[in-house]
Amino acid sequence: MKKIKQLISESIDVKNNILNDEKLMSDMCVVNALLKERFSSGNKVLFCGNGGSASDAQHLAAEFSGRFKLNRKSLFAEALHVNSSALTAIANDFGFDHVYSKMIESKGTADDVLIAISTSGNSPNIVNACQQARTMGMKVVGMTGAAVGAMDKHCDILLKMPSTNTPRIQEAHILVGHIICEIVEAKLFSPKDRVEM
Repeated sequence: MKKIKQLISESIDVKNNILNDEKLMSDMCVVNALLKERFSSGNKVLFCGNGGSASDAQHLAAEFSGRFKLNRKSLFAEALHVNSSALTAIANDFGFDHVYSKMIESKGTADDVLIAISTSGNSPNIVNACQQARTMGMKVVGMTGAAVGAMDKHCDILLKMPSTNTPRIQEAHILVGHIICEIVEAKLFSPKDRVEM
């Protein structure tokens, strides 16, 4: 029981640090405004990550493309790894470091947004995805941990969780992602735009 309480306390500490991080709060507001503007214009939000971060990417994309809390029109959000045929073909032909950059090359436009998730900020395929997206004029939002990573310089906005512990960073990514989903959804859809189910 002592270990359980310790781990819960660690998670709470990270969330308290987020609450008191004015820069992170400000950056979240910038992301909210960016996503609202791009979704309003009919553009896409693409997500990428590896392992647990791939799960987070898919989770958050689903919140936008289905619904978060409101019954409303679907938004175009996609986790790039869900097309397993494309993923494995690109990995086989070009190497795993290029799986996301090649998908962005085919799917992305200058007015879209990439949300790149990496707890370390150093995953080569995520770094390459950020570089490709910026080359195409896309805005890039990075979700990482506290450590400086290779992808930091390739992001327009960095949401850096105040932790270097991978599980705590991932928990914080979902908290921050859910907050962004809820606020963007509420800003996009007034009561008259909501769909009766």
